[in-house]
Amino acid sequence: MRSLFSIRRGKARAHGARLALFLACAPACAACAQTPPSPPEVPVVLDSVVAVVNRHVILSSDLDDEIRLAVLDPDSAGHTLTRARALEQLISRTLIEQQIRQEDAQAATPTPTEVDARLAEIRRELPACVREKCDTGAGWKTFLTAHDLTSEQVVAYLRYRLEILNFIEQRFRPGIRIPEQQIAAYYNDTLLPQYAPGEPVPPFEQVAPRIEEILLQQQVNALFDDWLANLRKEGDVEVLDPSLAAAAGSAAGADQ
Repeated sequence: MRSLFSIRRGKARAHGARLALFLACAPACAACAQTPPSPPEVPVVLDSVVAVVNRHVILSSDLDDEIRLAVLDPDSAGHTLTRARALEQLISRTLIEQQIRQEDAQAATPTPTEVDARLAEIRRELPACVREKCDTGAGWKTFLTAHDLTSEQVVAYLRYRLEILNFIEQRFRPGIRIPEQQIAAYYNDTLLPQYAPGEPVPPFEQVAPRIEEILLQQQVNALFDDWLANLRKEGDVEVLDPSLAAAAGSAAGADQ
C-alpha cells in the first residue's frame, strides 16, 4: 500500500505535467486568438493580351491608354475612339516603330525642343484644352485629371507621334517634285472655286508655295499608305481577342 507521501508526490508530478502541457500550448492558443480572420479573397483582374505584332504584345490596357490619349488629337473632337479602331492604330504604330528601329531610329528621334513645342501648341490651341485653360498650370492639371492622364503619358505619346512624322518625312519626302503645271491646276480647279463671285482672290504667286506643300503632302501620304499596307501584309499580326478580330479587320479595310 502506497504511502500518503508517495500518493501526493505522484499527484504533484501529474499536476506538473498538465501545467507544462498547458504552458506549451498557451502561446499557440494566444496567437490563434490574436490572429484576425483572413479577409475574403478579392478577385484580381489581370491585364490581357489582345494582339501580337511580330512578337510584340499589345495589351488591353494599351487600348485603354490609346482611347484616353485620343483627346489630344484635334480630329477626334466629338468622336469616341472605339477599341477596334484603337487596336488598328496600335498595330500600325507598332509596325512603323519596328521599321524605324531596323532602319535608323536615331535619325527620326525628336529633340526635347520639338516635343516641348508640340506640347505647348496643344495646351494653347487644342479646343478641349482651350476650354480648360490648359495654358495655365492649374488648367493643365485639371485637364489631365479629367481625362485620367499623366503629364508623362502625354509627353511619351507626343514623342512617339513626332518620331513617326519625322520618319515619314525623311523616308518618303526626298525626291518628290511637284511640277508647276500641277500647282497651277490645283489653283484653278480646286482653290478658285472656293471663292464666291466678287470675293478677293489671292494671286497665284502668293499661294503657290502653300499649294506645293499640300500636293507634296498628298503624295507623301499616298506613298506612306502603300508602304504601311505592305508592312501589314508581310508582318505577323495576330488578333487574339475574338470580339476585336472582325471589327479590327473592318477598320483596317476602311483605312486603305
